[in-house]
Amino acid sequence: MAAIQEQEREMQKSYWIEHSVDLTLEAMMLDSKASDLDKEERPEVLSMLPPYEGKSVLELGAGIGRFTGELAKKAGQLVALDFIESVIKKNENINGHQKNVKFMCADVTSPDLNFPEGSLDLVFSNWLLMYLSDNEVENLIKRMVKWLKVGGYIFFRESCFHQSGDHKRKNNPTHYREPSFYTKVFKECHLYDNSGNSFELALIGCKCVGAYVKSKKNQNQICWLWQKVSSDDDKGFQKFLDTVQYKCSGILRYERVFGEGYVSTGGIDTTREFVAKLDLQPGQKVLDVGCGIGGGDFYMADKYDVHVVAIDLSINMISFALERAIGLKCAVEFEVADCTKKEYPDGTFDVIYSRDTILHIQDKPSLFRSFYKWLKPGGKVLISDYCRNAGTPSAEFAEYIKQRGYDLHDVQAYGQMLKDAGFDEVIAEDRTDQFMKVLQKELDVLEKDKEEFIKDFSEEDYNDIVGGWNAKLVRSSSGEQRWGLFIAKKK
Repeated sequence: MAAIQEQEREMQKSYWIEHSVDLTLEAMMLDSKASDLDKEERPEVLSMLPPYEGKSVLELGAGIGRFTGELAKKAGQLVALDFIESVIKKNENINGHQKNVKFMCADVTSPDLNFPEGSLDLVFSNWLLMYLSDNEVENLIKRMVKWLKVGGYIFFRESCFHQSGDHKRKNNPTHYREPSFYTKVFKECHLYDNSGNSFELALIGCKCVGAYVKSKKNQNQICWLWQKVSSDDDKGFQKFLDTVQYKCSGILRYERVFGEGYVSTGGIDTTREFVAKLDLQPGQKVLDVGCGIGGGDFYMADKYDVHVVAIDLSINMISFALERAIGLKCAVEFEVADCTKKEYPDGTFDVIYSRDTILHIQDKPSLFRSFYKWLKPGGKVLISDYCRNAGTPSAEFAEYIKQRGYDLHDVQAYGQMLKDAGFDEVIAEDRTDQFMKVLQKELDVLEKDKEEFIKDFSEEDYNDIVGGWNAKLVRSSSGEQRWGLFIAKKK
């Protein structure tokens, strides 16, 4: 194992010595359009960082200092580290006037590289882990968590799936991994201190770099932000989504029912119908709240030539969406984000779109006020969502709502919340009849596909889906469960 790791390090070092002959931005980014990309993506990457004013920051794989100078402006102390001597010397030549920066030539995999336990507030790396083996990544994570203070952060950005740059390479030892690899190994890292206290990493954010989506229609540049927390801390609703409601197997079951790329009622058919109501124009910007695995986003971007910002709180959903984006060359940015905590500048979007998602949100009035602010004047919002009748729910339906953690309202009350948020021309339609027809159609398709479904999943999975769909039909036909379509405009 040691010999293999040594061989890996030599191979990576040779690769970077070869590409560090010209210490230019183009050579470091391995892209002929590096200068143009840098202008857009550097501020975007920096905007994803947590506050670090006056803090202790470690920059791994610092290169010639593309980020070093920026980090030094706010950090209290900054250590800039790279394993190619000529590269870190160039960085020091450029940024050595910053008195709060220490420059180090070292390999992150070396056991000799160490920092005091709990001494760092932020570890930052841009394109580093893809030059390490799987084992080296796992070992480095443990060390970084040890170096971090409780509450400290790890930010990293990697190329996933395939290369982006057009630089010619004789050989390419880079590990273009699936994003789920990084999410898994960071999520599974647990560390104990000398007192037996357990710490782990909580995912604060994960998104693809918009500059690459815009210029290359490429979702493979992905950033993560993790925070060191006590293992006793409540992991909240996101953990519920990814371990209960939207486990990977559950998502794939839903997709089998709704159609490729979809996890919401009616799949492509309702998507076509509803999106047609938005009068989308080329170049417009759309926010999809609760994007699922991306089918609707790919459809809008491809058919209407719009730029879609697609967010979902489920890590599993976004992981699938990123995988499905490979090779599509579409303008869709995916991000793991909580829409109740997300902030966008006023007037950012032409359209806000959400399918069967806001049922999870308890404070809808506050979210709708945010939607109103985020939309441009004349912008539209379109929402489909589970609703209920205006009466008191039966004990059975009340238990279903509670078990799912839903917040349901009757169709008129839902529409009124949009009016109260400031929206104009509010349309609130009860689409329960359509919902029931879609449910029955999906059940009929499922029955025809029964043998294949059971072969691909299990009989328990089949019975679970059929039972769930039949229960929705019963609740809907009795009038308890409703389905609403809401369209509104900002003046």
